[in-house]
Amino acid sequence: MTESTSKIRAGIVGGAGYTGGEMLRILINHPNVDIVFVHSTSSAGKHVYDVHTDLFGDTDLQFASELSNAIDVLFLCVGHGDAKKFLEANEIPDGIKVIDLSQDFRLSQNSKLKSKNFVYGLPELNRAAIKSADNIANPGCFATCLQLGLLPLASKGLLNHEVHITATTGSTGAGQSLSPTSHFTWRNDNLSVYKVFNHQHLNEIGQSLRQLQDGFAQAINFVPYRGDFTRGIIASIYTESDLSEAEALQLYKDYYAGHPFTHVTSRDIDLKQIVNTNKCFIQVKKHDNKIFIISIMDNLLKGASGQAVQNMNLMFGLDERAGLRLKAIGF
Repeated sequence: MTESTSKIRAGIVGGAGYTGGEMLRILINHPNVDIVFVHSTSSAGKHVYDVHTDLFGDTDLQFASELSNAIDVLFLCVGHGDAKKFLEANEIPDGIKVIDLSQDFRLSQNSKLKSKNFVYGLPELNRAAIKSADNIANPGCFATCLQLGLLPLASKGLLNHEVHITATTGSTGAGQSLSPTSHFTWRNDNLSVYKVFNHQHLNEIGQSLRQLQDGFAQAINFVPYRGDFTRGIIASIYTESDLSEAEALQLYKDYYAGHPFTHVTSRDIDLKQIVNTNKCFIQVKKHDNKIFIISIMDNLLKGASGQAVQNMNLMFGLDERAGLRLKAIGF
C-alpha cells in the first residue's frame, strides 16, 4: 500500500477464466482493495459483466489489454506454463507483489525467476514466511485439500506407512476451456478416474510433507475422480496409525488452532457445508489400526482464488479473513 491510499491496489491477469472470475467476485467486495485493472487478451474492451454475467450491477470495470504498474499486488490467474511466460515477457517491478495461481513456481526447484523468489502459499504450513514474502506460488486445489488432511500427522513424524487417498473434484477443477471430459453431456450422471497414482499435485504434497517430516518417503496412493457436480473436492484418506481416535482428533485440533479457515470435527461432513466458502472441514475417525480422514473444500476458493486473497491479506498485514467471510450454499 502507498502513503496516498489506505487500500491495496490490485491487478488481475487472466480475468476471464474461472479463477479470475472468483478473484473479481472476492476483490470487488473486499473492504481493503481497489481493482486497478483486469487484463484479458480474449475479452479486452468488454465489461467484466459481459463475461461474468452475475457481476452485472456490481461493477462497471472493463477488461484491459494493457498492464499498469500503479498497483501493489498482481494476481496471475492464468494456465499452467503461462505465468512463467508472462513474467519473462513483462518486467514487473520488484515493489509489486505477485501471487501466481498456476503450478509454475510451486516446487522449490522452480521457485525462482530472475529477481523473484516464490514462497509456497499454504498458510497452514508457511504462514510466517508468507507474511514476509514478495511473491507467492498459490497451491493447487487437490494439493491443498490433501495436505490439510495430512499435515498434522507429518508435524509429529507420524506418517510412517503408505497413504491411501480417493478424492473427487467438481468440473470447474478442469478449467474453463472445453475438453471431451468437461462437456455437460459427458460429465452429467457420470463418474470417472484419471491420472491414477501420478497426479501432478503429488509433487507439491510430498514437498510439504517432507518440510514437516524430514525423510518422509512413504508411497501416496492417490486415485482422483471427476465428479458430476460443479464445485468442491471431497477426499478420503487413510493410513496406519497407533493413535487413538481421541488422540488423533486432538492432534488435528491443536495443529489448526489459530487457523481461521480449517476446522476439525468427528461429525459427518458434506460438500454443501463448504462450497462458496474459503473453509476446509476435516473429519477424523479411527477404524481398527487405521486413521481415516475426510477433507472437503471448494476447489475455486480455498483451492485457488480464496486462498490467494488469504495470502494477500497476510502479506499486507490485514485480518486473514478480510473479504473472505463467505456464505455456504446450505441447500
